[in-house]
Amino acid sequence: MAKRKVNEGGSLARRGAAGDAADEKSAFSAAISGMLLALPDNLNRGPPMSLTHTVLLPGAARPIGRAIARRFAEDGCRLIMPVFDWPESVAELRREFPDNGDRFWTPDCDLRSPERVAELCAGIGQRFGGLDILINNIERGGMPVVHGSYDLPINAGQWRREFATTLEAKRLLFERALPLLQRRERAAVVNISSIAALCGRAGAAAPFFSEGYSLANRAIAGLTEAWARTVAPAIRVNELMLGFVESRHGEGTRGWAALSEAERAALDRHTPLGRRGKPEEVAEAVYFLALRATYMTGAVLRLDGGYMLGGEETPPLPPGILAAGEDSAP
Repeated sequence: MAKRKVNEGGSLARRGAAGDAADEKSAFSAAISGMLLALPDNLNRGPPMSLTHTVLLPGAARPIGRAIARRFAEDGCRLIMPVFDWPESVAELRREFPDNGDRFWTPDCDLRSPERVAELCAGIGQRFGGLDILINNIERGGMPVVHGSYDLPINAGQWRREFATTLEAKRLLFERALPLLQRRERAAVVNISSIAALCGRAGAAAPFFSEGYSLANRAIAGLTEAWARTVAPAIRVNELMLGFVESRHGEGTRGWAALSEAERAALDRHTPLGRRGKPEEVAEAVYFLALRATYMTGAVLRLDGGYMLGGEETPPLPPGILAAGEDSAP
C-alpha cells in the first residue's frame, strides 16, 4: 500500500515504498501535531495570534509603548496607536509602523477629549470592525526632581494634567472602546500603572513621584477591579504596576540625569534586583496579561524588581536561647 505524507500546504502527496521509514516518522509527527491541535483551548498556550487580533495601544511613541507595539507586531496583530504630543517620537513611530490602511494606524488624538476619543473608536469600528485588546498605556507625571513644587508658575495646571491623563483618560478610553471589545470573543484590557500608588513621594522614590501622579495611580486599581466585575466573563481586565523602568523613571530620562550619585545608589540599595527594568520586559508582561493569563481578571501584577519589598537584608537565624529539655513556652 502506498504511503502518504502531509506537505506544507496541507495536501496529501502519494509516495512510493522507498520512503517508508521517512514516511512513518512524518506520519507519527503529523498525528502528534493533530492531537495537540485538538486539545481544548484552556490547555494551549493561549489563543492563536493573527491579523484577526486588533490592539489599541496609546503611548506607542515612547519607548515602553514602542516595545509593546513591537511585541504584538511580531505575532501579526493589527495595531491602532493614537498619538498626540512628542512630535519627534511620533515621527519615529510612523516610520517604523507605516500606516498601510490594514495593519498599522497612528491617528492623532487627544485622549483627554471625549469628542476625539469617540471619533477614534468610531474609526476603529469602521476600519477593523471591533477590538480584541486595549492596552491602557496613558499617563503624565511631573518628576519632582525636574518640575519642583506644584506652586511654581511653570507648573500651573500640572496637578490637573496628571489626573486628566493618568486616570481620567484611561476611564474615557475604556468606556468608549467597550462596545468594540464586546464584539469579540476573549477580549482583554491591560491597565498600566505605577508603584507610585503604593510608595508615593517617599524614600528613594521621592525624586520621581509627585503627589498628584501617586494619587492618580492609586485610583487605577479601583477601576481595574470595578471593570473586571462589570465585563466578566466575556472580557478580562488586569493591571500591570510598573516600578523603575529605563526611559520611564530610570536611565534615559531627564530625572535620572538630574539625580546625584547618592540618590542613584539609594535606589539600587532599595531594589533587590539592583537595576531598572527594560521596556522589553514590560512588553512581555503586557503580552502575558493580554493573551496568556486566561484565568486572571481583576488582578494587579507588580513589575518593580522587588522595590516594594525593600532592600533590607535577611539576617541568618539566631542560635536561640533554649536549653535541651527546657519548656519552649514564651
